[in-house]
Amino acid sequence: MVDYKPDAPHSPHLDSMFQALSDPTRRAMLQALAGQPRTVGELAAPFEISLAGASKHIQVLERAGLIHREVQGRVHTCHLDARPLHAGAEWIRHYERFWNRKLDALETLLRTADDKTGKRAAPPAQNKRKKK
Repeated sequence: MVDYKPDAPHSPHLDSMFQALSDPTRRAMLQALAGQPRTVGELAAPFEISLAGASKHIQVLERAGLIHREVQGRVHTCHLDARPLHAGAEWIRHYERFWNRKLDALETLLRTADDKTGKRAAPPAQNKRKKK
């Protein structure tokens, strides 16, 4: 498993994982593999792509370490390996913590301003749906 270190400016593992996840066909393939292992033909079936096209997508997922392929004769079965997603989740969590701190500081600032003026800040606008 690859751990994300927030102070590392460049991570080839994260780059290849996010590149693999950037394509909707590959994300759909990963979703299908989350249920059970599938052959290349089974992964290609929902899309209007050839087996060669599906194989190219699968190679990108393999390079990212998100799947591994088992070959028995002419049958290639793909298996999900979700462990590399941990590094991506850690990268996202780093920025989630960053924004949570910023928003908490803003909330504190607004509450302090409210206390000084004695006025209560207007609540955020709510989405009001029109009744039909």
